[in-house]
Amino acid sequence: MTHDYEALGLVAGLEIHQQLDTASKLFCNCPTERRDPEESVRSFSRYLHPTKSELGELDEAALEESRVDREFEYLAFDTTCLVEEDDEPPGRLDGEALNTALEIATLLDCVVVDRAHVMRKIVVDGSNTSGFQRSTLVATDGEIETDDGPVRIADMLLEEESAARIEERDGGVTYALDRLGIPLVEIGTKPDIRSPEQAREAAERIGMLLRSTGKVKRGLGTIRQDVNVSIAEGARVEMKGVQSLDDVDDLVAGEVGRQVELLEIADTLRTRGAEVAEPTDVTDVFADTDSGVIAGAEAVFAVRLVGFDGVVGHEIQPDRRLGTELSDHAKRQGAGGIFHTDELPAYGVTEREVDALRDAVGADAADAVALVATDADVAERAIEAVADRAATAIEGVPEETRGANDDGTSRYLRPLPGAARMYPETDVPPVAPDPSEVEPPELLTERVERYRTDLGLGSGLAEQVAYGRHMPTFEAAVERGVDPTTAASTLESTLTELRRDGVPVDALTDEDLLDVLELVEDGELANEGIDPVLSELAGDPTLSAEEAIEAAGLSGVDREAVRDTVVEVIERNEAQVESEGMAAFSGLMGECMGALRGKADGEVVSELLREEISRRT
Repeated sequence: MTHDYEALGLVAGLEIHQQLDTASKLFCNCPTERRDPEESVRSFSRYLHPTKSELGELDEAALEESRVDREFEYLAFDTTCLVEEDDEPPGRLDGEALNTALEIATLLDCVVVDRAHVMRKIVVDGSNTSGFQRSTLVATDGEIETDDGPVRIADMLLEEESAARIEERDGGVTYALDRLGIPLVEIGTKPDIRSPEQAREAAERIGMLLRSTGKVKRGLGTIRQDVNVSIAEGARVEMKGVQSLDDVDDLVAGEVGRQVELLEIADTLRTRGAEVAEPTDVTDVFADTDSGVIAGAEAVFAVRLVGFDGVVGHEIQPDRRLGTELSDHAKRQGAGGIFHTDELPAYGVTEREVDALRDAVGADAADAVALVATDADVAERAIEAVADRAATAIEGVPEETRGANDDGTSRYLRPLPGAARMYPETDVPPVAPDPSEVEPPELLTERVERYRTDLGLGSGLAEQVAYGRHMPTFEAAVERGVDPTTAASTLESTLTELRRDGVPVDALTDEDLLDVLELVEDGELANEGIDPVLSELAGDPTLSAEEAIEAAGLSGVDREAVRDTVVEVIERNEAQVESEGMAAFSGLMGECMGALRGKADGEVVSELLREEISRRT
């Protein structure tokens, strides 16, 4: 459904989190390369609890997180240090990371702070061994342009990345410490965005500026977008973990639609005089149930939702209903989900049991009933959470933090955090950033134009190279005199095709690629031989480029040997040459190249083939 976003009063803002490609982590000297969890050499466990701010306040989001007692296991590697384990104070702020942050601040037209103070941000979901994330404000008051007007940059922070979530299990979560501490910048815009399309354009613009530095990590998970969305009658909702720029506009549109539906639900409930009763233990109702899920539960708790009949099943996003929202809150307390009377009888629950359930909580035909079946302590906490969320449905749209789903919808995560989660880091001294020596890099958009006009690349190929991960290798190849088109097509097309064919191209170093391209430029390897030579190098990294040519059987042949092959092909197809003349060229060219198997350059083969056909016609 399309909405009138201006009429609804849509207001949106972005938070972009981008990992920096530095040699060391933000507060220690450990490397920033990711590791396979199976490479871990040991593990240890922690329990985390929220602490009060300097004003004696507890952050609501941290408090809710701590209500579920969970053990956090951390996988350590041979590079893991005591800082990462929170067994030693952090070192000073990494200089390389700070310089990159200043470069980004310049591109965003931001004002750099006089002194950067490191702060602690309470995080008790286990993603940091210390129970907090270190973060420092670097710059404020920037601006980017979009087709629908400027979007102001509120602030840019330099932060440490969280640990990587590996597995969630009953009673705990496993994290890996290879990601913890990687420097990242967080860029927050002001709420200047007024449409889903503008949100996506702003995210793309910021992403382009970040990649223009050439100093940010690439690949899945290295950049994340959080989107803040509200409408006039709704509430501010933060959607976390948007992995792809392609999803930003869909998520904004989806959240607008969700809030519109929640407002409609609230109007209906208020008209009905809806309210939420106190939860009740209804375990006895299901003492002899045939429902497999409920029969295996220690306890069943239910809550009467007065005036909610038919509303719990109201769809608010594709395949998500108000009941799904209630279920999200139950899951946060450790339950598997909920049942409700808008969908019962089902799942082995009979009509008789539904009637008995209604009687047990005093519900009539206008009411709905939600229930949770699991361990007694979990069920009681979960049904309280369901009751609280049902009560907010009567009021309208709750402020909250939500997680982005792959299908463009979102799910409840936790309440919005407040200022009580921040307090100063006393172990790291402040620094005075100096942006005066920062040289703004060439923007990717400018680089595309240079590749197109100065190097003669087509628009599509120029954009592929400029935005691709092999851009530095391309620049180095051109600097060494390699033909730009050959270098670009090899790095963007050939490597992609080899990867699809199962060749381990990630084993190829930049020097491998440059050596092969230089051999082509020097005439020692035909263009057609690039694929097999790179395949040999990828399969055996100990080979040199010259040795890979030998291994691929592509040692070059001289001009007369090429002519001999061309003549052999023509003689095998003598009748076709006599009848078609030069029209036979295309078919014979393919046969010649196949016979030579990449040992000769295509231009030489083409020249000699044309000569030999002309002699015979």
